[in-house]
Amino acid sequence: MDPLTRLPAFFALAGKRCIVAGNGAAAAWKVELLAAAGARVDVLAPAPTEEIRALAAAPPAGAITLHERAWQPTDCAGAAMAVAECADDDEAARFAAAARSAGVPVNVIDRPAFCDFAFGAIVNRSPLVIGISTDGAAPVFAQAIRAKIETLIPKGFARWAEAARHWRPRVQARALSFRGRRSFWERFVARAIAAPDAPPDATDFATLLTPGQVDAGSVVLVGAGPGDPELLTLRAVRALQSADVILFDEKVAPEILDFARREAKKMLVGKTAIATMVSLAKAGRRVVWLKAGAGQAREETAACRAGGVAIEVVPGVTPVRPAIVERLEADVEIVPIGDEQAARRG
Repeated sequence: MDPLTRLPAFFALAGKRCIVAGNGAAAAWKVELLAAAGARVDVLAPAPTEEIRALAAAPPAGAITLHERAWQPTDCAGAAMAVAECADDDEAARFAAAARSAGVPVNVIDRPAFCDFAFGAIVNRSPLVIGISTDGAAPVFAQAIRAKIETLIPKGFARWAEAARHWRPRVQARALSFRGRRSFWERFVARAIAAPDAPPDATDFATLLTPGQVDAGSVVLVGAGPGDPELLTLRAVRALQSADVILFDEKVAPEILDFARREAKKMLVGKTAIATMVSLAKAGRRVVWLKAGAGQAREETAACRAGGVAIEVVPGVTPVRPAIVERLEADVEIVPIGDEQAARRG
Protein backbone atom coordinates (compact mmCIF):
# COMPACT_ATOMS: atom_id res chain seq x y z
CA MET A 1 0.00 0.00 0.00
CA ASP A 2 1.18 3.53 -0.75
CA PRO A 3 1.80 5.79 2.27
CA LEU A 4 -1.25 7.39 3.93
CA THR A 5 -1.19 10.94 5.26
CA ARG A 6 -4.20 10.07 7.44
CA LEU A 7 -5.69 6.76 8.58
CA PRO A 8 -9.45 6.83 7.90
CA ALA A 9 -11.28 5.74 11.06
CA PHE A 10 -14.89 5.87 12.19
CA PHE A 11 -15.58 6.39 15.90
CA ALA A 12 -18.51 4.68 17.63
CA LEU A 13 -19.68 7.51 19.92
CA ALA A 14 -23.26 6.54 20.78
CA GLY A 15 -23.78 7.14 24.49
CA LYS A 16 -20.20 8.30 25.06
CA ARG A 17 -19.24 11.66 26.55
CA CYS A 18 -17.45 14.20 24.36
CA ILE A 19 -16.50 17.79 25.14
CA VAL A 20 -16.49 20.83 22.88
CA ALA A 21 -14.98 24.11 24.10
CA GLY A 22 -15.88 27.26 22.19
CA ASN A 23 -18.58 29.71 21.18
CA GLY A 24 -18.16 30.13 17.42
CA ALA A 25 -19.89 28.69 14.37
CA ALA A 26 -17.11 26.14 13.87
CA ALA A 27 -17.60 24.85 17.42
CA ALA A 28 -21.36 24.67 16.85
CA TRP A 29 -20.81 22.53 13.76
CA LYS A 30 -18.63 20.09 15.73
CA VAL A 31 -21.28 19.94 18.47
CA GLU A 32 -23.89 19.03 15.85
CA LEU A 33 -21.64 16.36 14.29
CA LEU A 34 -20.87 14.70 17.61
CA ALA A 35 -24.49 14.77 18.72
CA ALA A 36 -25.59 13.36 15.36
CA ALA A 37 -23.23 10.43 16.04
CA GLY A 38 -25.09 9.80 19.30
CA ALA A 39 -22.51 11.27 21.68
CA ARG A 40 -23.40 13.02 24.93
CA VAL A 41 -21.84 16.41 24.28
CA ASP A 42 -20.72 18.75 27.06
CA VAL A 43 -20.34 22.25 25.61
CA LEU A 44 -18.02 24.55 27.54
CA ALA A 45 -18.71 28.15 26.55
CA PRO A 46 -18.92 31.31 28.70
CA ALA A 47 -21.53 32.80 26.35
CA PRO A 48 -23.12 30.14 24.10
CA THR A 49 -24.43 31.49 20.81
CA GLU A 50 -28.08 31.18 19.82
CA GLU A 51 -27.03 28.48 17.34
CA ILE A 52 -25.52 26.36 20.12
CA ARG A 53 -28.53 26.97 22.39
CA ALA A 54 -30.85 25.87 19.60
CA LEU A 55 -28.85 22.68 19.12
CA ALA A 56 -28.98 21.95 22.84
CA ALA A 57 -32.76 22.44 22.81
CA ALA A 58 -33.25 20.08 19.85
CA PRO A 59 -30.18 17.84 19.38
CA PRO A 60 -30.02 15.66 16.24
CA ALA A 61 -29.45 12.52 18.33
CA GLY A 62 -27.30 12.51 21.48
CA ALA A 63 -27.92 14.91 24.36
CA ILE A 64 -26.18 18.31 24.49
CA THR A 65 -25.45 19.92 27.87
CA LEU A 66 -24.37 23.55 28.14
CA HIS A 67 -21.83 24.65 30.76
CA GLU A 68 -21.67 28.44 30.62
CA ARG A 69 -18.05 28.79 31.70
CA ALA A 70 -14.53 28.43 30.32
CA TRP A 71 -13.08 24.96 29.96
CA GLN A 72 -10.89 23.44 32.65
CA PRO A 73 -8.28 20.65 32.36
CA THR A 74 -10.43 18.40 34.56
CA ASP A 75 -13.22 18.52 31.95
CA CYS A 76 -11.25 16.12 29.78
CA ALA A 77 -11.32 13.27 32.29
CA GLY A 78 -13.39 10.35 31.04
CA ALA A 79 -14.20 11.93 27.67
CA ALA A 80 -14.09 9.89 24.46
CA MET A 81 -13.12 12.93 22.39
CA ALA A 82 -12.15 16.54 23.03
CA VAL A 83 -12.66 19.40 20.57
CA ALA A 84 -11.91 23.09 21.02
CA GLU A 85 -12.13 26.35 19.12
CA CYS A 86 -9.19 28.30 20.56
CA ALA A 87 -8.34 31.98 20.36
CA ASP A 88 -4.60 31.46 19.84
CA ASP A 89 -1.82 28.89 19.82
CA ASP A 90 -1.18 29.26 23.55
CA GLU A 91 -4.72 28.22 24.43
CA ALA A 92 -4.59 25.48 21.77
CA ALA A 93 -1.40 24.08 23.32
CA ARG A 94 -2.94 24.09 26.83
CA PHE A 95 -6.13 22.37 25.63
CA ALA A 96 -4.23 19.72 23.64
CA ALA A 97 -1.95 19.02 26.60
CA ALA A 98 -4.90 18.65 28.98
CA ALA A 99 -6.68 16.24 26.64
CA ARG A 100 -3.60 14.13 25.99
CA SER A 101 -2.71 13.91 29.67
CA ALA A 102 -6.21 12.46 30.19
CA GLY A 103 -5.67 10.02 27.31
CA VAL A 104 -8.33 11.69 25.13
CA PRO A 105 -8.01 12.21 21.34
CA VAL A 106 -8.02 15.93 20.64
CA ASN A 107 -8.94 18.23 17.77
CA VAL A 108 -8.29 21.96 17.87
CA ILE A 109 -10.33 23.53 15.09
CA ASP A 110 -8.24 25.02 12.26
CA ARG A 111 -4.97 24.37 14.15
CA PRO A 112 -3.70 21.05 12.75
CA ALA A 113 -0.42 21.19 14.70
CA PHE A 114 -2.42 20.50 17.89
CA CYS A 115 -4.71 17.80 16.48
CA ASP A 116 -4.63 14.03 16.94
CA PHE A 117 -7.35 13.60 14.31
CA ALA A 118 -9.17 15.66 11.71
CA PHE A 119 -12.81 16.07 10.72
CA GLY A 120 -13.20 15.50 6.99
CA ALA A 121 -16.00 16.31 4.60
CA ILE A 122 -18.86 13.84 4.99
CA VAL A 123 -21.37 12.21 2.67
CA ASN A 124 -24.15 11.01 4.96
CA ARG A 125 -26.27 8.05 3.91
CA SER A 126 -26.15 6.65 7.42
CA PRO A 127 -25.40 3.91 8.24
CA LEU A 128 -23.44 4.34 5.01
CA VAL A 129 -21.01 7.18 5.73
CA ILE A 130 -18.22 8.41 3.45
CA GLY A 131 -15.41 10.57 4.84
CA ILE A 132 -13.09 12.72 2.71
CA SER A 133 -9.80 14.26 3.84
CA THR A 134 -7.08 16.30 2.15
CA ASP A 135 -5.00 16.37 5.36
CA GLY A 136 -5.97 20.01 5.77
CA ALA A 137 -4.28 20.98 2.51
CA ALA A 138 -7.43 22.02 0.64
CA PRO A 139 -10.72 21.91 2.58
CA VAL A 140 -12.56 23.56 -0.31
CA PHE A 141 -11.32 20.79 -2.62
CA ALA A 142 -12.64 18.19 -0.17
CA GLN A 143 -16.02 19.92 -0.18
CA ALA A 144 -16.07 19.91 -3.97
CA ILE A 145 -15.32 16.18 -3.98
CA ARG A 146 -18.07 15.66 -1.41
CA ALA A 147 -20.53 17.48 -3.67
CA LYS A 148 -19.47 15.28 -6.58
CA ILE A 149 -19.98 12.09 -4.58
CA GLU A 150 -23.34 13.37 -3.30
CA THR A 151 -24.62 13.37 -6.88
CA LEU A 152 -23.49 9.78 -7.43
CA ILE A 153 -24.82 8.17 -4.24
CA PRO A 154 -28.63 7.92 -4.25
CA LYS A 155 -30.43 8.94 -1.05
CA GLY A 156 -32.10 5.53 -1.08
CA PHE A 157 -28.80 3.82 -0.27
CA ALA A 158 -29.40 4.83 3.36
CA ARG A 159 -32.42 2.52 3.51
CA TRP A 160 -30.51 -0.34 1.87
CA ALA A 161 -27.57 0.07 4.25
CA GLU A 162 -30.00 0.02 7.17
CA ALA A 163 -31.62 -3.12 5.75
CA ALA A 164 -28.19 -4.75 5.56
CA ARG A 165 -27.62 -4.00 9.23
CA HIS A 166 -30.92 -5.67 10.18
CA TRP A 167 -30.57 -8.60 7.78
CA ARG A 168 -26.98 -9.57 8.58
CA PRO A 169 -27.85 -11.47 11.83
CA ARG A 170 -30.69 -13.23 10.01
CA VAL A 171 -28.35 -14.33 7.23
CA GLN A 172 -25.78 -15.55 9.76
CA ALA A 173 -28.49 -17.48 11.64
CA ARG A 174 -29.22 -19.54 8.53
CA ALA A 175 -25.83 -21.23 8.75
CA LEU A 176 -25.14 -20.70 5.06
CA SER A 177 -21.77 -21.63 3.60
CA PHE A 178 -19.27 -18.89 2.86
CA ARG A 179 -20.21 -19.11 -0.80
CA GLY A 180 -23.92 -18.93 0.10
CA ARG A 181 -23.46 -15.81 2.24
CA ARG A 182 -21.36 -14.12 -0.42
CA SER A 183 -23.96 -14.97 -3.06
CA PHE A 184 -26.69 -13.39 -0.91
CA TRP A 185 -24.76 -10.15 -0.50
CA GLU A 186 -23.86 -10.03 -4.19
CA ARG A 187 -27.57 -10.26 -5.01
CA PHE A 188 -28.25 -7.65 -2.32
CA VAL A 189 -25.79 -5.22 -3.91
CA ALA A 190 -27.18 -5.81 -7.40
CA ARG A 191 -30.74 -5.15 -6.19
CA ALA A 192 -29.74 -2.00 -4.27
CA ILE A 193 -27.85 -0.55 -7.24
CA ALA A 194 -30.62 -1.40 -9.70
CA ALA A 195 -33.42 0.10 -7.57
CA PRO A 196 -31.88 2.38 -4.91
CA ASP A 197 -35.07 4.34 -4.31
CA ALA A 198 -37.29 1.28 -3.82
CA PRO A 199 -37.53 0.69 -0.05
CA PRO A 200 -36.30 -2.84 0.80
CA ASP A 201 -38.82 -5.06 2.59
CA ALA A 202 -39.41 -8.64 3.74
CA THR A 203 -40.20 -9.73 0.19
CA ASP A 204 -36.77 -8.56 -0.96
CA PHE A 205 -35.10 -10.52 1.82
CA ALA A 206 -36.92 -13.73 0.88
CA THR A 207 -36.14 -13.24 -2.81
CA LEU A 208 -32.46 -12.60 -2.18
CA LEU A 209 -32.19 -15.77 -0.11
CA THR A 210 -33.32 -17.87 -3.08
CA PRO A 211 -30.25 -19.26 -4.88
CA GLY A 212 -30.36 -18.80 -8.61
CA GLN A 213 -33.10 -16.19 -8.36
CA VAL A 214 -33.11 -14.20 -11.60
CA ASP A 215 -34.47 -10.68 -11.40
CA ALA A 216 -36.46 -9.36 -14.29
CA GLY A 217 -34.24 -7.59 -16.77
CA SER A 218 -34.72 -4.00 -17.79
CA VAL A 219 -33.62 -1.43 -20.34
CA VAL A 220 -32.52 2.15 -19.82
CA LEU A 221 -32.13 4.17 -22.98
CA VAL A 222 -29.62 6.94 -22.26
CA GLY A 223 -29.17 9.97 -24.45
CA ALA A 224 -25.44 10.67 -24.59
CA GLY A 225 -26.05 14.30 -25.54
CA PRO A 226 -23.60 16.21 -27.73
CA GLY A 227 -20.71 13.88 -26.82
CA ASP A 228 -19.07 15.68 -23.89
CA PRO A 229 -18.87 13.31 -20.88
CA GLU A 230 -19.15 16.30 -18.54
CA LEU A 231 -22.65 16.95 -19.89
CA LEU A 232 -24.12 13.59 -18.90
CA THR A 233 -27.07 13.91 -16.54
CA LEU A 234 -26.92 12.42 -13.05
CA ARG A 235 -29.56 9.87 -13.99
CA ALA A 236 -27.43 8.82 -16.95
CA VAL A 237 -24.35 8.31 -14.77
CA ARG A 238 -26.31 6.24 -12.26
CA ALA A 239 -27.75 4.10 -15.03
CA LEU A 240 -24.26 3.40 -16.39
CA GLN A 241 -23.01 2.45 -12.94
CA SER A 242 -25.81 -0.08 -12.40
CA ALA A 243 -25.76 -1.72 -15.86
CA ASP A 244 -24.84 -5.33 -16.55
CA VAL A 245 -24.53 -4.65 -20.29
CA ILE A 246 -23.95 -1.37 -22.13
CA LEU A 247 -24.81 -1.10 -25.80
CA PHE A 248 -23.34 1.81 -27.76
CA ASP A 249 -22.68 2.89 -31.32
CA GLU A 250 -19.72 4.56 -33.03
CA LYS A 251 -21.07 8.07 -32.41
CA VAL A 252 -20.76 7.74 -28.62
CA ALA A 253 -17.55 9.25 -27.20
CA PRO A 254 -15.37 6.49 -25.66
CA GLU A 255 -14.81 8.65 -22.55
CA ILE A 256 -18.49 8.26 -21.63
CA LEU A 257 -17.95 4.54 -21.11
CA ASP A 258 -15.51 5.37 -18.31
CA PHE A 259 -18.53 6.08 -16.09
CA ALA A 260 -19.61 2.44 -16.29
CA ARG A 261 -18.67 -0.05 -13.62
CA ARG A 262 -15.76 -2.32 -14.52
CA GLU A 263 -17.83 -5.51 -14.52
CA ALA A 264 -20.30 -4.25 -17.13
CA LYS A 265 -20.03 -5.83 -20.58
CA LYS A 266 -19.71 -3.21 -23.33
CA MET A 267 -21.00 -4.03 -26.80
CA LEU A 268 -20.64 -2.00 -29.99
CA VAL A 269 -23.94 -2.51 -31.82
CA GLY A 270 -25.41 -1.68 -35.19
CA LYS A 271 -28.69 -2.50 -36.92
CA THR A 272 -29.47 -5.45 -34.64
CA ALA A 273 -29.28 -3.34 -31.49
CA ILE A 274 -33.00 -3.44 -30.69
CA ALA A 275 -33.19 -7.23 -30.93
CA THR A 276 -30.02 -7.58 -28.85
CA MET A 277 -31.37 -5.18 -26.24
CA VAL A 278 -34.65 -7.07 -25.80
CA SER A 279 -32.93 -10.47 -25.77
CA LEU A 280 -30.48 -9.45 -23.04
CA ALA A 281 -33.21 -7.90 -20.91
CA LYS A 282 -35.35 -11.03 -21.20
CA ALA A 283 -32.35 -12.99 -19.91
CA GLY A 284 -32.44 -10.90 -16.72
CA ARG A 285 -29.74 -8.35 -17.60
CA ARG A 286 -29.86 -4.67 -16.74
CA VAL A 287 -29.22 -3.13 -20.15
CA VAL A 288 -28.21 0.44 -20.89
CA TRP A 289 -28.25 1.59 -24.48
CA LEU A 290 -26.18 4.73 -25.06
CA LYS A 291 -27.40 6.75 -28.01
CA ALA A 292 -25.82 9.91 -29.32
CA GLY A 293 -28.03 12.97 -29.02
CA ALA A 294 -31.06 13.42 -26.80
CA GLY A 295 -32.19 9.80 -27.05
CA GLN A 296 -35.38 9.34 -29.08
CA ALA A 297 -36.98 6.03 -28.15
CA ARG A 298 -40.15 5.28 -30.13
CA GLU A 299 -38.97 2.05 -31.77
CA GLU A 300 -37.09 0.88 -28.68
CA THR A 301 -40.07 1.51 -26.41
CA ALA A 302 -42.40 -0.36 -28.74
CA ALA A 303 -40.02 -3.33 -28.95
CA CYS A 304 -39.64 -3.52 -25.17
CA ARG A 305 -43.36 -3.36 -24.58
CA ALA A 306 -43.95 -6.07 -27.14
CA GLY A 307 -41.37 -8.23 -25.37
CA GLY A 308 -42.69 -7.53 -21.87
CA VAL A 309 -39.52 -5.68 -20.85
CA ALA A 310 -39.48 -2.59 -18.64
CA ILE A 311 -37.85 0.44 -20.27
CA GLU A 312 -36.83 3.84 -18.95
CA VAL A 313 -35.71 6.75 -21.08
CA VAL A 314 -33.08 9.15 -19.74
CA PRO A 315 -32.93 12.13 -22.12
CA GLY A 316 -29.61 13.66 -23.00
CA VAL A 317 -28.63 17.31 -23.09
CA THR A 318 -30.25 19.04 -26.06
CA PRO A 319 -27.96 21.39 -28.05
CA VAL A 320 -28.86 25.08 -27.94
CA ARG A 321 -30.83 26.26 -30.95
CA PRO A 322 -29.10 28.97 -33.04
CA ALA A 323 -32.20 31.16 -32.75
CA ILE A 324 -31.67 31.36 -28.98
CA VAL A 325 -28.04 32.35 -29.43
CA GLU A 326 -29.01 35.13 -31.82
CA ARG A 327 -31.15 36.76 -29.10
CA LEU A 328 -28.18 37.18 -26.75
CA GLU A 329 -26.56 40.56 -26.21
CA ALA A 330 -23.66 41.40 -28.51
CA ASP A 331 -21.10 41.48 -25.68
CA VAL A 332 -21.94 37.97 -24.43
CA GLU A 333 -19.20 35.45 -25.21
CA ILE A 334 -20.58 32.36 -26.94
CA VAL A 335 -18.66 29.10 -26.45
CA PRO A 336 -19.92 26.17 -28.58
CA ILE A 337 -19.80 22.67 -27.08
CA GLY A 338 -20.17 19.22 -28.59
CA ASP A 339 -21.09 18.61 -32.19
CA GLU A 340 -21.32 21.95 -33.98
CA GLN A 341 -23.32 20.52 -36.87
CA ALA A 342 -25.78 18.95 -34.48
CA ALA A 343 -26.15 22.30 -32.74
CA ARG A 344 -26.98 23.94 -36.07
CA ARG A 345 -29.62 21.33 -36.81
CA GLY A 346 -31.01 22.14 -33.33
